[in-house]
Amino acid sequence: MRDDVSKATRRASPIDTTGNAVIAKAQAAGRQRRFGQISIEVRRSASFPLRLFALAAALVTGLGLSAFALILVGVPAESLADEFVTATILDPMNFKAVLVQAAPLILVGLAAAMAFRVRFWNLGIEGQMIFGGVGATLVSLLHLGPEWARLPLMGLAAVTCGALWALIPAFLKLRLSVNEIISTLLLNYVAYYVLLHLLYGAWKDDDGFPHSPAYAASELLPTLDSGVSVSLVLAGGMTLLMTYLVAQSRAGFYMRFVSANPGVARALGLPVANMVLFVVLVSGSLAALAGFVVSSGQEGRLTQSFFPGYGVSGVLIGFLARNNPVAAAVVALLMSVLVIAGQNLQVFYAIPPSMVQLIQAVVVMSVAASDFLVIHRVHWIRYRA
Repeated sequence: MRDDVSKATRRASPIDTTGNAVIAKAQAAGRQRRFGQISIEVRRSASFPLRLFALAAALVTGLGLSAFALILVGVPAESLADEFVTATILDPMNFKAVLVQAAPLILVGLAAAMAFRVRFWNLGIEGQMIFGGVGATLVSLLHLGPEWARLPLMGLAAVTCGALWALIPAFLKLRLSVNEIISTLLLNYVAYYVLLHLLYGAWKDDDGFPHSPAYAASELLPTLDSGVSVSLVLAGGMTLLMTYLVAQSRAGFYMRFVSANPGVARALGLPVANMVLFVVLVSGSLAALAGFVVSSGQEGRLTQSFFPGYGVSGVLIGFLARNNPVAAAVVALLMSVLVIAGQNLQVFYAIPPSMVQLIQAVVVMSVAASDFLVIHRVHWIRYRA
């Protein structure tokens, strides 16, 4: 009877029997050839020293690969340290440019990091920046308020317009379950064409070029006596405010629940929808504030090219900072160094802009790879002979 059951089992599962035979044959061949396989396991926890070491190793690897690529295109090896350290950080003028460039990068990085904390993938940072610049310019063109209050009114209008623009994808997600990745991306194009409509239409300057009239002197972000722009002070203040919001407030406590498991948070009675809506409005306001900083602190008017690239940079900063506001400010400062150093390389060594983007991509991919190696343990399993 036992033999009959065995025969019936073999007849019932010919695929399994054949599959096991194939696997056994492959393993036997692997043992004979001393081959093995790669095993990937998820770590239960990763210590802070391990994370720090992995990040430092990733930065060294990314910068090393970038240096090798620059040498291949004609940059002398002995000049690389001078361009990235001496000419960028130690030179007062270039370091000032680094700080000016860092301000909007910090703001867009904070915008992305805050939205990602509640699992809202805000890829519409550029559209929110556009409406931030539009709101600020509207106050300038209408001459709203006295001159001493014009700049705060421009900032308030920028934040309001950015929040309202971010409200659209938030409503679509919370009420109609529309994927925010699609809606925020598509709304970027809508915002861009609104900008073009204004700059080629009613807001076109008298000189015939597609930009708004220049802001008055009272509508420009000033520079402090130390040489630091008010925009950097504003970005630093927003960093501290977001740090308090995340680490000390009740909203930050709710964010951690929503990020970990929205379903469980909803079952516990937490206001998940209201929390997501609040954080998305904060994210849109920060992105719009970046648009105000660029238009009022750098361009001096509303232009059609004041925003490109900031959306991608914000997403990368938020990702590399792991949604931490302080880390986002640090990463934005380092990215600003790469931007200014890349501009110097373009001027003095005729490096194409694509090479600068390649350097940024290599560094970002190296850090992303280190994050994978921190979370996972990779080792080689070798078959015994």
